[in-house]
Amino acid sequence: MGGIHSASEAAPESETPSWAAASAEPGEGRRARSRRRKAPRSTRRRALLWTAGALSVLLLAGAGTAAYLYQRLDGNIEGFDLERGLDEDSRPANLSPGAKNILVVGSDSREGTGGKYGSGFETMQSDTLMIVHIAADREWAAVVSLPRDSWVEIPACDKGDGTMSEPHHFKINSSFAIGGLSGDIEGAATCTVKTVEQNTGLRIDHFMSLNFNGFKGMVDALGGVEVCPEQAIKDKKANLDLQPGCQTLDGEESLGYVRTRYALGNGSDISRIGRQQEFMETLAKKAQSKLSDPKAMFGFLDAFTSNLATDSALDGVRPLSDLARSVQGIPTDRLTFMTVPNYPRELDVPTDRANVVWQYPQTETLFSKLARDEEVDKEALEASAEASRDIRPGQIRVQVLNGTGEAGRAGEVAEELRRAGFQIVGTGNAAEPAAETAIRYPEGLEAKAEVLSGRVPDSEPAAAEPGAAPGVITLVIGDDFPGLRG
Repeated sequence: MGGIHSASEAAPESETPSWAAASAEPGEGRRARSRRRKAPRSTRRRALLWTAGALSVLLLAGAGTAAYLYQRLDGNIEGFDLERGLDEDSRPANLSPGAKNILVVGSDSREGTGGKYGSGFETMQSDTLMIVHIAADREWAAVVSLPRDSWVEIPACDKGDGTMSEPHHFKINSSFAIGGLSGDIEGAATCTVKTVEQNTGLRIDHFMSLNFNGFKGMVDALGGVEVCPEQAIKDKKANLDLQPGCQTLDGEESLGYVRTRYALGNGSDISRIGRQQEFMETLAKKAQSKLSDPKAMFGFLDAFTSNLATDSALDGVRPLSDLARSVQGIPTDRLTFMTVPNYPRELDVPTDRANVVWQYPQTETLFSKLARDEEVDKEALEASAEASRDIRPGQIRVQVLNGTGEAGRAGEVAEELRRAGFQIVGTGNAAEPAAETAIRYPEGLEAKAEVLSGRVPDSEPAAAEPGAAPGVITLVIGDDFPGLRG
């Protein structure tokens, strides 16, 4: 549901790619608060469950009119073959087949908005990106938000005109725009999935995208949603003008509320993510309170499905409902919302005030656990990130040695590390061939070695080496080198 900025907004000029450009209270009046809670309550959020009961209403309603409504909703959904555009050989391994990873995108499509939210955009836009991980035993789930301004590697993608884009680093949401240059949701989804898989190491099983109109229609069908901002909110870009205090927003106002960025908090995408998560919790509870209202439920579901695109495996009311039902038994204290650990890229590149980079090794820990279907301790992850917040790539000196026998490999990897912000102090050949990639460090640099290790999947820093070059970490590239992440 996001901002109106183009994918190339505010990036450093030299790095612009050539293709560019509230807590909820019980009762009828659910409140989405603009202020941050003093204590985390993410485990009480139910955004993952909001389709379950609603879709089940139609499935259990019987024949006659209900059958007609079911067919209409079923036909609303736009499905596509996600697998067709993905190269199986380059995808992450599926380490836990029973678990599900669903990539959810809030699309900035302006279609049907009459130009109210900006015009002149030549590419499809995305803003909100979330990975929903559903455990194989269906006893827990996690929702990980990926800030749209995350500075990541964008792989080569089909642009829909027979040509491929060049791999480059840019905002993560630009992948949706690149793949969607021809206006094709399948291409947009494919490039986005490739990007997320490459940067997280997670195997994505399903894709869902909901655009502007779907969000507005869902809110209106439920009679609006109550928010209680503590300060006035005026944002011309989001078409929003609210006074302090509790008030019920209609669909268009709600869209502005979740889209506004600079009028609330510190103006960052991170603060907006928290507000969006809280609003979706409130919307979910409002929908649950309307399950006995057929008119409201149909309007809600019609708006949802009419603006929904999914991969072919979820293309239909029944597969969506089956998926939703499968998670209904998850305890509320084991449903966790979090944001990928990150920090401002400005700390590594002073000229870039627009983007964030993912923090390692915490990001590696997060996605490695999800890949193995292991529950993530959110508090421990956040504490680890806070403790090592001051250790950044720009402070880490690295020597890269080639143990593969493949000429030029050390230089290639060194350049990738340099682009990621690391200080490269030298390259060369290892003293002897190396079957396994290794990270070696002198005493006192363990924490920095862990940061580098987070960029190299499946690597662990070796024990501190006596006599190693002071202040320098050595990366020895072995035959098993999987490539860098992020």
